[in-house]
Amino acid sequence: VQLQASGGGLVQAGGSLRLSCAASGRTFGRYDIGWFRQAPGKEREFVAAITWSGGSTYYADSVKGRFTIARDNAKNTVVLQMNSLKVEDTAVYYCGAHVPGLGNLLNTGNYAHWGQGTQVTVSS
Repeated sequence: VQLQASGGGLVQAGGSLRLSCAASGRTFGRYDIGWFRQAPGKEREFVAAITWSGGSTYYADSVKGRFTIARDNAKNTVVLQMNSLKVEDTAVYYCGAHVPGLGNLLNTGNYAHWGQGTQVTVSS
């Protein structure tokens, strides 16, 4: 599966952005999908994930209550709705595909495929 992330941009603190992860291929519905982010000089960190069926979602504590992940397997798309953005949310955001059952969904090393990143910049 090939992934492409989009929707990043520049927004003021308190604003919202909606990121999309579009996938090619007929196997999209077999993968869990996760969003991770990487700020300059920092390691890539987990943000949110959704299981292949959409039945379970997971969030980093830092984004709980502000971000929402959802998927539409018919459209091969996962979206990350980001509200109440903070300056510390500034990073390059990546979506990844995880094979169900193969390791912790929250760990970057367990993802089989990655899209290119999309920059999110939150100004004060």
